Amino acid sequence: MSVPTPWSPLLDAPDYPADGYAKLADRLAALLGTRNDVLLIQGEAIIALEAVCSGLARPGLVALNVVTSDYGRWYGQWLRHGGTQTLDIVAEPGMPIDLAAFAEALDAQPRVDIVMVVHAESATGILNPLAEIVALSKARGAIVVVDAVASFGGHDLDVDALGIDVAIVGLQKALGGSAGLSALSISERAWGLLDDAGRPAHSVLSLNGLQRRWLATGRGGLPGMPSALEFHALAGALDRVEAEGIQALIDRHRRAARATREGLRALGVEPWAHDARGSNLVTGVSLPKGVSLRGVLTAAAPFSVGISAGVGSDLPPIVRLNHTGANARFERVLANVVALGYAMNALSENVAVGAASHAIVNHYAADD
Repeated sequence: MSVPTPWSPLLDAPDYPADGYAKLADRLAALLGTRNDVLLIQGEAIIALEAVCSGLARPGLVALNVVTSDYGRWYGQWLRHGGTQTLDIVAEPGMPIDLAAFAEALDAQPRVDIVMVVHAESATGILNPLAEIVALSKARGAIVVVDAVASFGGHDLDVDALGIDVAIVGLQKALGGSAGLSALSISERAWGLLDDAGRPAHSVLSLNGLQRRWLATGRGGLPGMPSALEFHALAGALDRVEAEGIQALIDRHRRAARATREGLRALGVEPWAHDARGSNLVTGVSLPKGVSLRGVLTAAAPFSVGISAGVGSDLPPIVRLNHTGANARFERVLANVVALGYAMNALSENVAVGAASHAIVNHYAADD
């Protein structure tokens, strides 16, 4: 006798309608503020990022690559692998790029075809000066590629108004969607540089292949075997974002970041990055000398809050407080700061948890 298999909505999701993919792309385009082509990429955003570098990389091109985390190092590696002459502009560990250093590097090059930059870094909670970088780069005639995976929905990002040629976005951060899909917008100028000649015709990294097999055929069914569950999740995430409003979503993240930093200062510690250089999605804290990062994380762990270690090479001990997506709300901001304060007090730091709590409550009680 056969044993009935329990039904699961996760395993038995209905097919995603073939005519629905274009609608999803158009909804994302509206949120991004762009008339450029929007492609849907199956897989976490690192696949979309590598696909862009793979398509752009070839001998004869010159790229400036802003490095403010390990992601920037990967971009440089991918571009060089394809033959692109690539100059890395490396920030101080864990910090945003210095705009003067970027401008100097840009001016020093006779020709620049591509500029790559991460908008916001979840690894340390910093924000790069995107508008200024784009303006300087466009003045030199370069196409600008922006990793907006961590910033989309948490920071202002008007692709066409800024003049961004390629914007890569993730859905699992501020939008609260699944990590199994990503998307990117591509300008006409960027399409002119993307080239998959000499590469496998059906590579998952071929954006030109997706253009030929999806954009040029009327944006019906996506090539391959799309994961219906991921696209239903994307549709649900977009429903939620549109109901809240993209500006309201950004404002909610901005308020969570401000409240977190006010709470930290009342606690008696300073955020890793100055407010204007800090991300709205994650706030980093540099621990006082002698305070154990592992000790803080261990003491805070029982509270199951959004506290983790900074990510990157050569960083000092940094704790990250996560206020991204569903975490960009009063309860989580309060829990993060109180848990950090408890952990530091457990290590005999004597910080002001009560004052921090009052600062956060007062921030949310006041009109923003």
